[in-house]
Amino acid sequence: MLVRFVEGRPVGQVTEDFLAWACTRLAAEGKTALLLVWDNGSWHVSRRVRAWIKAHNRRAKAEGGVRIVACWLPVKAPWLNAIEPKWVHGKRAIVEPDRKLTGEEVMQRVCSYYGCEQLDRLKQEVA
Repeated sequence: MLVRFVEGRPVGQVTEDFLAWACTRLAAEGKTALLLVWDNGSWHVSRRVRAWIKAHNRRAKAEGGVRIVACWLPVKAPWLNAIEPKWVHGKRAIVEPDRKLTGEEVMQRVCSYYGCEQLDRLKQEVA
């Protein structure tokens, strides 16, 4: 599982940064495709992100690299997304019933629970 946290809102530019990072990581592992099963978050379905994926796939086909196959879920159908049960277990494992966790605590606990590397947050670029 590849996990990155975002500083600020998860806008299109941050999604592009995440996808580029994920493709680089997967290419280093010898993978040739990334299958995305995505909900309809605005940062997933925006024209900007769709155009970026299309351009990225053209480059990957021409130059070699990891292609992105995006599969968008129907609206309001979380049961079709296989990651949802994993998120539910993760949420239950990291919560603190008596208080809200800080952002740093959430990052640390999520990465510990899922056994993933804790990396710097992706940042939203301000124009």
